[in-house]
Amino acid sequence: MATRIVSMDLGNTNCFVLQDKGTILIDAGGPKQAAKFKKELDQASIKPEDIKLILITHGHFDHIGSADEIKAMTGAKLAMHEADKENLEKGQVQFPPGVTGWGRFLMSILNMLKSMISFPSSTVDIVLTDEEISLEEYGISGKVFPTPGHSAGSVTLLLDTGEAFVGDMAMNGLPMRLGPGLPAFAVDLPGLKESWKSLLDRGVKTIYQSHGKPVSVEDMRKAIV
Repeated sequence: MATRIVSMDLGNTNCFVLQDKGTILIDAGGPKQAAKFKKELDQASIKPEDIKLILITHGHFDHIGSADEIKAMTGAKLAMHEADKENLEKGQVQFPPGVTGWGRFLMSILNMLKSMISFPSSTVDIVLTDEEISLEEYGISGKVFPTPGHSAGSVTLLLDTGEAFVGDMAMNGLPMRLGPGLPAFAVDLPGLKESWKSLLDRGVKTIYQSHGKPVSVEDMRKAIV
């Protein structure tokens, strides 16, 4: 049976609940999204305690802002790469630089608003490294591996059936960009492109990103060449 994918918008960030033999959450959205998260779970007939793992794709505020509240609600373990985990453990806001003209413009606005953004810190239970890990113990047929570039600690979850959850490795649509392609922000654009080369060789079929609708791997290939 295929893994059930439940998408929810938590503060303009797509987060995903994956349900198979077990249930996990990918990303925790922006600050103050816990109540909306609970409502989305209720609508999907999922109990908070069903979620055993919260996987954070990277350490920017719109992905970790409600992590502590959701962790307390679910009792789940929280997994995050060692290169980004300090952002959550210290509750600090960090922005990547813009790598396009539009990205630089958006980042200039975000930097002006930075002092207004805050969220509670939380403890990372599972520190991810550069080793690939299986999710079988959480009842999900897939794996997690590093895909740095957007941030130093970005990771991707790839299901055995070909669905890739890439965080901000890609973006699709306004306000980030007009259509699917590379993100408007990255700490290491050449490294991001290398991560994409590696990912596309793994049998990916569909790209699920945090900003915008999913796209086929064929459309993504066209967008990043």
